[in-house]
Amino acid sequence: MTDTPGRLLSLLSLLQTPREWPGRELAERLDVSPRTIRRDIDRLRDLGYPVEATMGAVGGYRLVAGTAMPPLLLDDEEAVAIAVGLRAGAGHVIEGVEEASVRALTKLEQVLPSRLRHRVATLQAATIPLTRGDGATVDPRTLTVMAAAVTGTERLRFDYRSGDGTETKRQAEPYRLVSTGWRWYLVAYDLGREDWRTFRVDRVSEPFATGARFTPRALPTGDAAEFLSRSMSRMQPRTEVEVSFAAPAEFVAARLPAALGAPVPAGTHSCRLRATVSDSLEWVALRLALVDCEFTVHQPVQLTEYLHDLGARLTRAATATGPAPTDDGPTDDGPTDDGESGTGAGQG
Repeated sequence: MTDTPGRLLSLLSLLQTPREWPGRELAERLDVSPRTIRRDIDRLRDLGYPVEATMGAVGGYRLVAGTAMPPLLLDDEEAVAIAVGLRAGAGHVIEGVEEASVRALTKLEQVLPSRLRHRVATLQAATIPLTRGDGATVDPRTLTVMAAAVTGTERLRFDYRSGDGTETKRQAEPYRLVSTGWRWYLVAYDLGREDWRTFRVDRVSEPFATGARFTPRALPTGDAAEFLSRSMSRMQPRTEVEVSFAAPAEFVAARLPAALGAPVPAGTHSCRLRATVSDSLEWVALRLALVDCEFTVHQPVQLTEYLHDLGARLTRAATATGPAPTDDGPTDDGPTDDGESGTGAGQG
């Protein structure tokens, strides 16, 4: 890499991952000599970036956490706001921004002072997100630990809860994090099973990067997204869905998740969608309804039946009569029979 500004940006990007980089490894990554790396480190220091060096056979370079990072200068409120926003994007799986949120959050949390990290964690703990209740929400800290281990090629230890509730301890070589748009998965080589596995991140707890480095293995087939797709196909039943819409294909495609595929034009103001899905038909039905246009389900019949029942329930709810519930609380007419309401379901 002969372009000095470009090389400095690439070097800074590597140093912003939470690990220590040996000078020789940085030189190999950037295709330059160790001497050039030393000069580039001095340039970054001159620009105000706090690069720390450790000596010895296993020494290297890393950015010091807790120091303001030029040229991006944030006050305390701005830094907290950005971190909280990134956590929301990463942990609640907002389609289209989740992967970038994890990458940015991993870098930001490495340079936040401890007092600001505490404020972010406190605000996160005091906030209850409005979610679909399908268990897809994950702890952003879990994602950042995993993302750092993937980038730093460090082995991970974590507790894992399978679909039937069985708890196991795993040690794996993390390969990639993959988002399906509503769940996160870790593709990794499981050292205990001596085979490749996919793990739902919302079922992972206590992830820990051991510090032990590894040489990444080659996936048996395709990239991480393709591997996950094939793995899910083997584990879950697939359903053929065919739907026609009374709207242009561009209009429908903009309102459907990419996982359902792209509709094909069937006329000037109509289109048809054929897809093979492994998601629940309830989820598919709701996504079809959110397209906000007339549509007809051709198959499967179970989806048609569910939509019919859902429509009937919605119609009954819209036409129901009677007094509306209020939040006025107890009146002065006398004591109520209700006890104090203060318990809730715990998170599993």
